[in-house]
Amino acid sequence: MDGVDVLTTADEAASRTGPHRPRPLPPDPRSARLRAAAWVGAFLAPAVALILLLLVVPFLVTAWRSFFDDNGISARFVGLSNYTALFTDPDFGRSLLNTVLWVVGTLVLPVLLGLLLAVLTHSMRWGAVARTAVVIPYALSGSATALLWTFLLKSDGAVNQTLGAVGLGGWQQEWLLHWPLNTFVMIVATTWQATGASLILFLIGLQTIPADTIEAARLDGAQGLQLFLRVIVPQLRPMTVVVVGMSIVNSLKTFDIVWLLTQGGPGTASETLALTMYRQTFTLNRYGYGAAVSVVLTVVVIAASWLYLRQQVRQRSGEGV
Repeated sequence: MDGVDVLTTADEAASRTGPHRPRPLPPDPRSARLRAAAWVGAFLAPAVALILLLLVVPFLVTAWRSFFDDNGISARFVGLSNYTALFTDPDFGRSLLNTVLWVVGTLVLPVLLGLLLAVLTHSMRWGAVARTAVVIPYALSGSATALLWTFLLKSDGAVNQTLGAVGLGGWQQEWLLHWPLNTFVMIVATTWQATGASLILFLIGLQTIPADTIEAARLDGAQGLQLFLRVIVPQLRPMTVVVVGMSIVNSLKTFDIVWLLTQGGPGTASETLALTMYRQTFTLNRYGYGAAVSVVLTVVVIAASWLYLRQQVRQRSGEGV
C-alpha cells in the first residue's frame, strides 16, 4: 500500500506541474542591437534619401561638369584647366577677399549688435517696442532692402542730400561706385536687416537662463559689464554657436544684396564668390568655369562650418573634462 501511495503521489505531482519545459534562452544582445539599428535606419532613410537627391547628387554632377569647357552648346573635357584658370584669375582673388570681408563684417556687426540689444532690452519696460523696431527689417525681402538702401546711397540719394543740407557736403561720397567703400556700406545694409534674427535667437537664449543664476551672481557682487561677460555670455554659449554658425554660412553665400545694389561693380570689384559663380554661368555662359567656382564655394562653406563646429566641440569636451 505504501508503494501504491508513493506512485499515486508522484503521478498527482506530475499532473500538477505538467510536462518538463526548458527555460527560455536570454535574448541575444547582438540581435537586439540589430533590430534597434534597423528601426533607426528605417526612420532616417527618407531624410537621407532626400539629402542625397537634393544635395549630394547635384554637387557630384556640378563637380563632374567643372572638368569640361562647356558653353551650353558643346562641351570638351579639359580636366583641371578650369580650376587652374580660376586660381590664377585676379578677379577670383578679389571675389575671395570680398567674401572674407563679408564673413568678418557679418560676424562682428549683426551678431554683436543682436547680443547687446537682446541683453539691454530683455528687462526694459519699453524693451518690446525697441525689439520690434529692430526685428521689422528682418521681415523685409532682400529686394525691398536693396531698393531702400539704393534710395539712401545713390549719388543723389537721401544720405548725400542730408549731408549737403546740414553743411557736411565734404562728406558726400559715391557710396556704391567705389571699392571697398561699396562693400562696407553693403555690409552695413545687411547688418540693418540681419540684426533682428540674432536678436530673436539671443532673446530665446536669455529666457533659458535660470533667474536664480542671475540673482546669485548679483548677490556675489557681479554688476554691469562683469555680470554680462562672466555670467550671461557663458550661459548663452549654445545659442551663440547657432547664431555664429548661421552667420558664417549666410555670409559665405551672399548674393542678393550685392547683385541688387552694385551687380558686383564697378566692374567685378565688389563681387563675392556666389556672384562670380552666377556671372560666369548665366551671363558669360561659361558653365564649366561656373561649376568650378560653385565647387570651390561649396568646399569653403563646408570647411568653414566643419572647422567652427569642431572647435566648439573641442572646447565643450575640454570644459567637460
